Amino acid sequence: MSETHTILVTGGTGTLGRLVTERLRAAGHEVRVLSRSARPHAVDLRKGGPGLDAALAGVDTVVHCASSPRGGDEGAARNLVAAAARAGVTHLVYISIVGVDRVPLPYYRAKHAVERIVERSGIGWTVLRTTQFHDLVHQVLATLAKSPVMPVPSGIADQPIEVAEVADRLAALAVGAPAGRVPDMGGPEVRDFADLARAYFAATGRRRPLLPVRLPGKTYRGFAAGGHLAPERAVGKGTFEDFLATRPA
Repeated sequence: MSETHTILVTGGTGTLGRLVTERLRAAGHEVRVLSRSARPHAVDLRKGGPGLDAALAGVDTVVHCASSPRGGDEGAARNLVAAAARAGVTHLVYISIVGVDRVPLPYYRAKHAVERIVERSGIGWTVLRTTQFHDLVHQVLATLAKSPVMPVPSGIADQPIEVAEVADRLAALAVGAPAGRVPDMGGPEVRDFADLARAYFAATGRRRPLLPVRLPGKTYRGFAAGGHLAPERAVGKGTFEDFLATRPA
């Protein structure tokens, strides 16, 4: 029988964390879910405290999926690393995003800063970067499609990946030895936003005229330059159309 682990998944009720938790439990590991609302380990990582220490007691591996575009990731990571060190955790796995070191989006900068906190933690670590999940691209398109004329970023492509495939990879990394920065995971196709929008319309039966929009600034230029893409790591299998086929129109 393979070795079993006691694993804490932060953000374990989220889109990715929930799937990672399911896979690890199915493999026979003891998994604790930490989020702001999931009992018995309802902890706000940005505040830390005794609840965090209790959640980490006896844990050997942490999979850090918790994140918020609204801010606070760096403080949360510092609290987690300090508590993990106190608890004797031997492996810290972090999920990041392709391009955090190339696109000057504030959220990306925070994710990159967390990578550095993890790397300097003194704990064995693994960092996996992936391109954006299908879910996020779908959410963006659904929001833009509320307008009678749908604005789409001009000159920007994306490489969405199926979150279940990322969960498989992250779960496998969690039960392995610390591996440092592992190869990125990208979706199977690099496609411009207008093309993704047309796929969304085909799946939902909607129609909207598309209005290409180009914005000023370094962040837009970073995306336009493809800083968030990993065409050389197009290892994902599920396409955006595959994802759309699983959702109600």
